[in-house]
Amino acid sequence: MHYPCSVSNPIKIQLPDGSIREVPQGTTPFDIANSISPRLAAAVVVARIRPLTVVAANANETSLEQSEEAMYSGAPTTTERIVGLSTPLHEDVALELLKENDPASLKVARHSAAHIMATALLELFPETKLGHGPATDSGFFYDVYREVPFTEADLAAIEARMAEVVARDEPFVQIFESREQGLADYAANGEFMKVHFIERFTKPSDEISLYKNGSFTDFCRGPHVPSTGRVKAFKVVSIAGAYWLGDEKNQQLQRIYGTAFFNAKDLDAHFKHLEEIKARDHRVLGKQLDLFSIQEVAGAGLIFWHPKGGLIRKTMEDWMRDDCIRRGYHMVFTPHIMRRELWKISGHEENYAENMYPPMELDDAEYRLKPMNCPGHILIYKNSPKSYRDLPQRYAELGNVYRYERSGTMHGLLRVRGFTQDDAHIFCTPDQIEAEVEACIDFAEAVLKTFGFQQFQVELSTWDPKDKKFIGSADKWENAVGSLTRVLDRKNIPYKTIPGEAAFYGPKIDIKLVDVLGRLWQLSTVQFDWNLPARFELEYIGEDGAAHQPVMVHRALFGSVERFFGVLIEHYAGAFPLWLAPVQIGLVPISEKHLDYAAKVKSQLEAAGLRVELDARNEKMNAKIREFGLAKVPFILILGDKEEATASVSVRTRAIGDQGSVSLDAFVARCVQLTVSKAVDLN
Repeated sequence: MHYPCSVSNPIKIQLPDGSIREVPQGTTPFDIANSISPRLAAAVVVARIRPLTVVAANANETSLEQSEEAMYSGAPTTTERIVGLSTPLHEDVALELLKENDPASLKVARHSAAHIMATALLELFPETKLGHGPATDSGFFYDVYREVPFTEADLAAIEARMAEVVARDEPFVQIFESREQGLADYAANGEFMKVHFIERFTKPSDEISLYKNGSFTDFCRGPHVPSTGRVKAFKVVSIAGAYWLGDEKNQQLQRIYGTAFFNAKDLDAHFKHLEEIKARDHRVLGKQLDLFSIQEVAGAGLIFWHPKGGLIRKTMEDWMRDDCIRRGYHMVFTPHIMRRELWKISGHEENYAENMYPPMELDDAEYRLKPMNCPGHILIYKNSPKSYRDLPQRYAELGNVYRYERSGTMHGLLRVRGFTQDDAHIFCTPDQIEAEVEACIDFAEAVLKTFGFQQFQVELSTWDPKDKKFIGSADKWENAVGSLTRVLDRKNIPYKTIPGEAAFYGPKIDIKLVDVLGRLWQLSTVQFDWNLPARFELEYIGEDGAAHQPVMVHRALFGSVERFFGVLIEHYAGAFPLWLAPVQIGLVPISEKHLDYAAKVKSQLEAAGLRVELDARNEKMNAKIREFGLAKVPFILILGDKEEATASVSVRTRAIGDQGSVSLDAFVARCVQLTVSKAVDLN
C-alpha cells in the first residue's frame, strides 16, 4: 500500500499527445501537471490513469469508480480509473489530467461535497452516525442515523456550515491504517454503519483507506478534489427516509440530498432545469388534463384511466398490437391468477416472492396474482407439439400484472402495483436466437421513434458468478451473453456492460430513452432465457427427428403501458402529437347562429377519423378558446359567417396561434396526413 519514491527505477508516463515522460516512482499527477505548467496544475481537478499494458476503456465498459464497492474496497490496478492529484504513481501509466469541464471531475467534486456535508453535520450535530455518501447523476446524498429528525432549519444550518468548511479550504488527504484499528475506532464511537462497510468490503489483512479534511475523517477509497475550496457552488436540497441496508426492519436513516457544481452559473441552470421538470410532472398534468387518477379508497399504486387517458391508451395499444401482428407475433391472453405450483416450477416463488402478492387459498389450491406473463405463454407453447418448422413462435400480450411495491416507493404512473405489460415471448432454436434478438431491438427502435424519441442508450446486464440468485451454469451464461453482445456489435450500437444486474434466469439488454429534458428512462428490455424452457421441459422436434429444447426471448418495449404513458406526458408536457391527443380538434362557433355549421364541420372531421369536441355553450368565444388551450388541444377552429360562406375554417394551432383561414377540405387532409404519419409537430 505504501511505496518509497525510487529514482533508480523510474516509471513511464504517457500523456494524451502520445509523448512519454520518465519520472521517479511516487510522482503524483499534480507533480506532472505542475511540471507542464503551474496554470495547468491550478486548473486540474483529478486524473484518469490506465496501465500501459491495458487497452483504453470504451463505451462498452462500465467504470468501477461509480460502484459502492469501489468507494471502500481496494481499487483495481488493471483497469482505467480516476485518481486524486496527490496519488503516488508506481507503474507505467497513460495519464490524462482532467479539468472542471470533464463529467468525471464533477462526479468527484460531488463526492467531495458529500464529505463536506458530513463535516458540517458532525460539527453541528456530533451525535450523528454516518452511513455512506456517494455522488449521483444529479448531486450527492449522505445516509445518516440520528434519533431526532432534522428540520428545514437544520438543513439551512448545515448548508451554512458547509460554506465555512469550503472557505477553510482544507486539503483532502488520503491516509491508511490497519483494518483492525479502523474497526476498533469506529466500533468505539458507535459507528455501526462504518463497521459494516469495513467488514463487507475489506479483508482481515487489508489496510483501509481513509480521507481526512481538517478534523473530519471518513472511511473512503476516494478520489477527491484537492481541497474543500474547489467545491464552489452547492446546495442542500431535501431530506428523505431510508432504511439501513434497505430493510424496513432495520433502523430508519435520514438521507440528506444535496447538489454541487464548480460555479454558480451551472448551479442556477440546474435548478432552472428542475423547475422545467416540475412543470412537466405527469401527476400534476394528469389531474389538470383529466387523464388518470389514483383512488385512495381503492388502494395505492392502482391506476384509474379516465376517458381522455383511456383514448390515448387505446391508441398506444392499437398501434402496438397492429405492429406485433405485422412482425409475425400471435396475440394471446392469459389469466390474471394462476396456481401457486406454477410459480414454483417457474422459479418465481423462490426468486421473486417478495415482489408478489401473498397466496390466495381457494377451494382446490393456492393461487397467486401473476407478476409476469411468461409462464402463461409457456403453457400455450406446451399445449401442442412443435416441430423445428414451427419455430420461432412469437406470443405477444398486453397483459395486466401485479407486483407488490413497498409503501413509499410508488410514484404516479412510473411505479405502480398493477400495470399492463406489453409482453412477448419468442420460442426458437439456438440458431435463431440472434436474429430474434436483433428483430426485437429493431422493434424497440421503431417504438421509440414512432412516439417521438430520437435518442436512446443501451446497457447489457450480465451475471455475477458469486451471487447465488443467478441460476444456470457458467457456459450457459457465457453463451447467452455472447449472443447479445454479438447482436449489439453487429448493429454498431454503443452499450455499457452492467455486471450483476441480469435477471436471475439470463442476461438482458435494456434500452433507455432520452426525453426532451435529457433524462434517461428505463423502458424497453430484451432478455435471453434458457432456464424456463428447461424448467417446463419444453421441446420441439428437430430436423433429425429427435427432441430438442428451445431457447426463449423475453421482450417488453413500452415496458409497461402506465410507465410509458407517464414518460409521454412529461416528454410532451401534456401537449401530445395530433395522433395521440385525446381531443384533436376543438370547435368554437362565434355565436349560436353558427352552431349548425359547426355541427357539419364536426361530422366531416369525424368521418375522416378525427377526434373532435364542439363547445356549444352560450359562452364568450375567448373563454372557449382559453379552455381548449388549457386542455392542450392541438387545433382550435373558429367558425363564423365568413367561414360558413366559404366552407372554410379559421385555424389556431397550439404552438403558433392564429394561422388564418383555410378550406375545410384542405384542413381535413392536413390532419389526416399528420395522423397517418405519426408526426410529432403540427406543421
